[in-house]
Amino acid sequence: MVQAKSWTLKKHFEGFPTDGNFELKTTELPPLNNGEVLLEALFLSVDPYMRVAAKKLKEGDRMMGEQVARVVESKNSAFPKGTIVTALLGWTSHSISDGNGLTKLPVEWPDKLPLSLALGTVGMPGLTAYFGLLDICGVKGGETVLVSAAAGAVGSVVGQIAKLKGCKVVGTAGSDEKVAYLKKLGFDVAFNYKTVKSLEEALRTASPDGYDCYFDNVGGEFSNAVILQMKTFGRIAICGAISQYNRTGPCPQGPPPEVVIYQQLRMEGFIVTRWQGEVRQKALTELMNWVSEGKIQYHEYVTEGFEKMPAAFMGMLKGENLGKTIVKA
Repeated sequence: MVQAKSWTLKKHFEGFPTDGNFELKTTELPPLNNGEVLLEALFLSVDPYMRVAAKKLKEGDRMMGEQVARVVESKNSAFPKGTIVTALLGWTSHSISDGNGLTKLPVEWPDKLPLSLALGTVGMPGLTAYFGLLDICGVKGGETVLVSAAAGAVGSVVGQIAKLKGCKVVGTAGSDEKVAYLKKLGFDVAFNYKTVKSLEEALRTASPDGYDCYFDNVGGEFSNAVILQMKTFGRIAICGAISQYNRTGPCPQGPPPEVVIYQQLRMEGFIVTRWQGEVRQKALTELMNWVSEGKIQYHEYVTEGFEKMPAAFMGMLKGENLGKTIVKA
């Protein structure tokens, strides 16, 4: 019999998550029925959205999330033993599935690419960057793009796609190591928002004419400062608000409405699940090709050991990661 380990939400978050919010449980899985497969997690993802999405869980529920898994036993001909899949199975080491919700890794997946990239640049974060920049911002060559949290899983891909499309790209991050990484990726300007004397001045120096597109991963006062420097008809893709997820007090005031009105700005929030079917597949193929050809670089921040899921999650929320945070089971 297989013992499945799962991390559950022991207590709802109040402010920043702590070890006391999580509980590791072990359950014995039953034998497979016809049509079912047994899955073993290889890599698991931790992402900022989980901090918000956990509000919908009941205490005792398994933490949500995507993983790359291997079929270790099968009674389903569509998923023979050894098949590699991605699925939203949550923080668990082993699962039983009837095949619904399992996505096979593309047959054309290059051998040289790690399987974990299906949770990162060639997965949900990469798609978020792709559609947020190209569909929501509708970026065009020659425009100036600003990316916040630019060294993270999404932001680093946004900046590189913008460069491929012929844009000037400015990125902000919270450490000198991350700033150096952004410059290595080809960002035109990058700065540490924590050490500049004035954020407004740093933004103005980076692009005196302002910004056509802002890919917002952080929200809060930072984004209010950016909105004041958007060009007329500027577009803002609101992807995340990680600066606000652990707040316990009231929300900060938003940007002045008159700026949004008179600069004729367009702000749109989005969730990547909006794009399905052929458009999603086309985007994944393009991302996979860009990575294979070296046009998009990636960096994974890998924590080893399923028991370290909460630590990896909390570290990611603190900004300890460079690139995509992954847990190797």
